[in-house]
Amino acid sequence: MYKDEMIQLHQFLVYILKYLAENDQIKNDCSEYISLKISPHHIHKTKAEHKHAIFVLCKIIAQVINEKDENSIPDNVCNSLTDLVERSQNYIKMA
Repeated sequence: MYKDEMIQLHQFLVYILKYLAENDQIKNDCSEYISLKISPHHIHKTKAEHKHAIFVLCKIIAQVINEKDENSIPDNVCNSLTDLVERSQNYIKMA
């Protein structure tokens, strides 16, 4: 995936998170994403940083959906997203 496509996906996931927040469906904390200090508008950030932000957003959105409708997302999907976040964070630290 090209960097500009990553940024578009990043923006789309931010829109989803904002939609969930506006409808009071967010009960968990989004501090993990906020602490990254990267938004889709930060085009100077690397592709790996945007990828990591995408994984973090996917994990948060999956948690929100799972909290709303319990067991709507299989545990292995949530666990895989957590693993992806950890691996992408380690990759960024090594780079």
